[in-house]
This record gives sequence, C-alpha cells and structure tokens, in this order.
Amino acid sequence: MASDQNEVSKGLEWRIKVADGSSEILVPEAKSAATRVLLCLKAFIVGLASKVWKFLLKAWDVGVDDPRKVIHCLKVGMALTVVSLFYYMRPLYDGVGGTAMWAIMTVVVVFENTVGATICKSLNRMSGTFLAGFLAVGVQWIASQSGNRFEPIIIGASVFLLASAATFSRFIPSVKARFDYGAMIFILTFSLVSISGYRVDEVFNLAHRRLSTIIIGTTLCIIVSMLVCPIWAGQELFTLIFRNMDKLADSLEGCVGEYFKDGDDIDDSDKECHKKLQGYKCVLSSKAAEDSMANFARWEPAHGGFNFRHPWKQYIKIGASMRSCAYCIEALNSCINSENQANEYIKKHISNNCLKVSSNSSGVIRELALTIKTMKKSSNIHFLVGDMNNAVQELQPEAAETPENKTTEQQPASKTVVTIMPIVDIIPLVTLTSLLIEIVSRINGIVDAVEELADLAEFKPASNDKCGKDDDQLNNNFLPDQQKDKDTMKKVFPRV
Repeated sequence: MASDQNEVSKGLEWRIKVADGSSEILVPEAKSAATRVLLCLKAFIVGLASKVWKFLLKAWDVGVDDPRKVIHCLKVGMALTVVSLFYYMRPLYDGVGGTAMWAIMTVVVVFENTVGATICKSLNRMSGTFLAGFLAVGVQWIASQSGNRFEPIIIGASVFLLASAATFSRFIPSVKARFDYGAMIFILTFSLVSISGYRVDEVFNLAHRRLSTIIIGTTLCIIVSMLVCPIWAGQELFTLIFRNMDKLADSLEGCVGEYFKDGDDIDDSDKECHKKLQGYKCVLSSKAAEDSMANFARWEPAHGGFNFRHPWKQYIKIGASMRSCAYCIEALNSCINSENQANEYIKKHISNNCLKVSSNSSGVIRELALTIKTMKKSSNIHFLVGDMNNAVQELQPEAAETPENKTTEQQPASKTVVTIMPIVDIIPLVTLTSLLIEIVSRINGIVDAVEELADLAEFKPASNDKCGKDDDQLNNNFLPDQQKDKDTMKKVFPRV
C-alpha cells in the first residue's frame, strides 16, 4: 500500500488490465535533451523564416504600390557611393582629412524623399554649421585673450547661453516650422567646436574642415535629388489637393444616394460605392501632410507650371475649407447607420430635392478639382454654383411641407387632414436637410478659396470651345428639373 502511494506521488500513471486479471503500468518514453533542443530549434527556424517571408512580401507590396520609394533608395545609395570617394581616393582624402566622415553623415541625415525637404535640411545644416562655427571661433578668440584663468569660464558661459537660447527658439512656431533642424545643428556644432577649441589649438582649421565637408555633402544631395528622377513636394501637394476634392465629391454624392437607396440588394457596384463613401476620411487625415508639403514646396525652385513665388499657402486654406466640409459629410454619413430612421414615405417626399442638391454640390466640387488640375479658370463654375443654391432654396420649403399636411383631392378644399406625426420620424430628415444646407454653405467657401488661388497663381482662362464642350457634358448629367433651372440661369446671367 505504501509503495502504491509512493508511485502515485511521483506523477500520473496509466494502468491496463489483461485477460488474466493482472495489470501493467505504462510508462511514457522520455525524450532526450538533445531531441527537445532540436525540436525547439526547428520550430524557431520555421517561425523566423515565416516572419522573414511575410516581411519580404510587405516590402514588395510597398515597392509595387509606389516605385518612387525604390528609386529614392537607389538615389541615396548613389550619393553615398560618390561621397565615399573622399575616403578611397588619396588626393581627395588629403584635402579634407579625417573630417570626410562628416560628408557621409551629412548625406545620411539630409537626403529626403522630396526635393523641397532635401533643400530645406541642406540649407538648415549649412547655415547652422556656418553660424555656429563663426561664433565658436569668435568666442575662442575672446577667451584666449582673457587669460588661462577666465578662458574656461567664458567658453562655458557662452555654451550655456547660446545653447539655451537656440533650444528656446525651437519652441517658436515660425522657427520650428522652417528652421528647427538648423537650430539643432547650431547647438551641436557650437558645442563641439567650442569644447574642442579649448583643448586643441586648431579651432579655425576644425571649423573650416567641418564646414567644407558639410557643403560637399549637402551640395551632392541637392544635385542628385534634383537631377535623378526628382520628386517635387509642390507637385505632391498639388496632386493631393485635387484628388481629395474628387474623393469629397464622391463621398457627398454617395452618402445621400445611400440614404435614399431602395432595396437591400448589395452587388459589386454597391460595394464600390460603399468604398467611395469613406473618401472624406482621407480629407480629414491629410492636414499634417498638407502642412509639411507646403512648407517644403516653398524651398523648391521653379518647376513645371509652378514659379518660385507660387502661392503654396493658399493650398493650406483650400485644404482647411475641404476639411470643414468633410466634417459635415462625416455627420451626414452617420445618418445612414443611425438607429432612428425616418418613415420611408416621408423620405420619398424629399428624396428628389436632396439628390438634386447632392448632385449639384458634387458637380461644383468636381469642377473646382478640374480647375486646379488643369490650372485654368472655369467659365462654368458660377452657373454650377447658381444651380446648387437654387436647389437648396427648393429644398427648404419642400422639407417644411409634409404630405400629411396637404389638402386631399377627395375632400372639400376648406377641410384639411390634421395628422399628428411622431417627432422621431421628423428629426432624421430635419438633420439631413440641415446638414445638406450647411454643406452647400461650406462648398461656397471652397469656391472662394479656389478662385483666390486662381487669381494669385494667374491661372489661364479656359478656351471658349472647351467651355462649350463642358456645358454639353454637364447638361447631359442634369435631371430635367436641373435643365430647366440651368436655362433660367442662362437667361438671368447671359454669357459675355
């Protein structure tokens, strides 16, 4: 009995009974330590290979989606190879000495994806290095004239004061936006040159060599970024703005169409429309990219259709106007998934006018996108804005009047039907119409911003032939009621 208890206390046992009534204990085979180590190593290698393969697939997708990123990597490798010649070639190495490493470091930290970003960081690095080196040499000369007793005090005080002032300047918004990197380089260079000058007697040569190698590195980065498949920050901002306008127009038209859609069938086209509904989110999340690109675009020389004084700040205003409209579309999109839905009969009563407003509003936004894309003023924009405002004027009385409040034909004219409607059925439609009216108001703000850009950038006026073709295309997209409104607007506002 005691032996059985000891065996049980050691671990779990398996017993089987045979035909003669006896029992046998099954003992599991113990694996050796080497076998366990091999199994663990095999699992580790398989898991590592799987993660590496997934990483390579993601890297391949990134390169396929935007081949310019691969080109940028090759440009950086080219610049580093050229600047490394200062180490490999003896005459060049003798000219700059051991400070050739600063040229390589400059290429690594300065070379950016766009030309504007590269020029911005290059000029910041050169100006910060030059200013810091000049002040460090001056402080070193003053300290050397003060004697050995006051020399460390003067150098330490200068490092403290100038480093503190430069660090504080980085909190100023205007300095942080354009010269933050230069302030950081100023602190680094001044501290290194000042402290090195206190220990070494060749402070001027140190500053001269450091500035020379940095000029070599920054100049090489600027040349490579501008001549080898350049990526302009201004062009990127320009493309981002008019693409966001198209996405905004698709979201607006899709949201209203989804709200008044009949039937629950979802086919491939409905899935594509649902994808377009989320386009306004790209507009909401693009503020940081717009600010960064506008800042870098101001450093770039004239390129393409953009001169040196192109009004890049105006694109930020257009983006802000688009985001204010996108917030309303986001609220409009929430009406689709709201738990409280209006009565279908009431929705049908104002569906045509709401769709008309959304169609005209989307047409205005697309016309503005075309204006920016072609850099030509549109002769149709005022007619489209007039149609949009007229559609809003028609929507307001239509939304205030409900079918239940109309006099029926079967009853006398003096007798009306008074119907008490639940407030839950009215609130969703009131919310929808108020959002549409507010969206139209904010689209007018986008129109003003784009027209201001056209005046500042001196966009070319559109040709008459093209305007006529655009009018025909717009007429084909209008509903019958919209066509009547357009004919009326042409009579009121004859074309000059």
